[in-house]
Amino acid sequence: MTTTQTGISDHPRMLINGDRVRGARTVGVINPATGLVIGQSPVADRAQVDEAVAAARAAFPAWAAAPHSDRSKAVFALADAIEARIDDIADLVVVEQGKPLAQAKMDVEWAVGVARYFAGLPYEPTLLRDDETGRVELRRKPFGVVAAIIPWNFPFYQAVFKVCPAILAGNTVVLKPSPTTPLNAMLLGELLQNLVPAGVVNIVGDDGSVGPQLTAHPEVDAVTFTGSTAVGKQVMREAADTMKRVTLELGGNDAAIVLPDVDLDEVAPQLFTWAFFNAGQVCIAIKRIFAHSSIYEELVGRLADLARSAKVGEGHEPGVEIGPLQNAKQFEAAKRWLEIANKEGKIVSGGQVVDRDGYFVQPTIVRDIDESSSLIVEETFGPIRSVIRYEDIDEAIARANSTTYALGGSVWSKDTAAAAEIAGRLESGNVWVNQHCTLFPDVPYGGHKQSGIGLEFGASALEDMSNSQSVYLPPSQTREN
Repeated sequence: MTTTQTGISDHPRMLINGDRVRGARTVGVINPATGLVIGQSPVADRAQVDEAVAAARAAFPAWAAAPHSDRSKAVFALADAIEARIDDIADLVVVEQGKPLAQAKMDVEWAVGVARYFAGLPYEPTLLRDDETGRVELRRKPFGVVAAIIPWNFPFYQAVFKVCPAILAGNTVVLKPSPTTPLNAMLLGELLQNLVPAGVVNIVGDDGSVGPQLTAHPEVDAVTFTGSTAVGKQVMREAADTMKRVTLELGGNDAAIVLPDVDLDEVAPQLFTWAFFNAGQVCIAIKRIFAHSSIYEELVGRLADLARSAKVGEGHEPGVEIGPLQNAKQFEAAKRWLEIANKEGKIVSGGQVVDRDGYFVQPTIVRDIDESSSLIVEETFGPIRSVIRYEDIDEAIARANSTTYALGGSVWSKDTAAAAEIAGRLESGNVWVNQHCTLFPDVPYGGHKQSGIGLEFGASALEDMSNSQSVYLPPSQTREN
């Protein structure tokens, strides 16, 4: 596949049964920094979706029977192939996703690290007991065909960290990228084409119609999905008829509780970074900042100053910290959130769309807003953040927990022991002390409540991509008496 200077493939192709193929039709891919179409991406029709699933089904027996070392070798090779193309992939992510180049490179570097981590994981049976009554081993068995459905906020990284544990566990995959960020997935298909046997990984393009075909497909055994909670519920409904296994990483409304003893010189920039990273389009970003009344005014002022000084622009522009919203739908949602912020709270910085082409919104800080506002209750997926006053820590914890989401949360204090105790009272799958959004490939990651089902990262990700099988054997003949 050749690419232009903007990183756009001249001939993006899907990957089906080891061949890179055209779609039945194409969809225009828009650069969110300009609002202009930058290329065409293939879209699969129902026959091609069926073909991809059939290819995955046909490839499954041999892939599942292959030694784990062979599967590991393929994923190590994928990591090397990605690393050799970091700059190309990052440029492509900037152009179709919108984030600043430094963040796009970070995404690709994370993908390399995650692939190498999973490739190095052992995958051996676990001995549960071995005594005079018998020997029992716990083994893992792959599901079969896994549909991996990828969002648009971290498109390349998420594709890699869904594919790797799935195929290492012995599954085969049909991957579907978001309709608005498909090109990097087509590039991933180019890298994978000669690294795994035909049909082990298939990549199909989408115009919004393909996801339900996969989640309801009778020959798909499991679905791993990252996206909104509303769509996650639909995935569960569609998977229910065939009792597919589902792994869902869904929305978040993360609270950061800031105690009165913090050093605001250190803490305010970190809060700002992890509230506005990727233009706030991160499920696990800080979305509600609870500040003790004794520091509320100063923290609001500092965050407002940081918002005013942050450079907003196209991702390749030097010094850009915040790029555009990724797509027109998200841009319109952000406009509605700005209207709500203006009516129901007090905007102290930002509050407007940027007067230029593309989907740009000023980083916005809102204060004095009631927590019944939809800006607080719902997940705000954009560069608009609210700072909420509290007096009592027990009250702050209760308010932080009063949401249907439970993906992440953080506590900020000089007293790390006290902060850790408070963090333990937060109802979320991931909690941090004096940091936020820190993720490691060897640490399980997932949400509680309506923020998801199942785990990604760590050995748990391999377990989530496989069934358990308890194997009962006669007493060991070599066991010492």
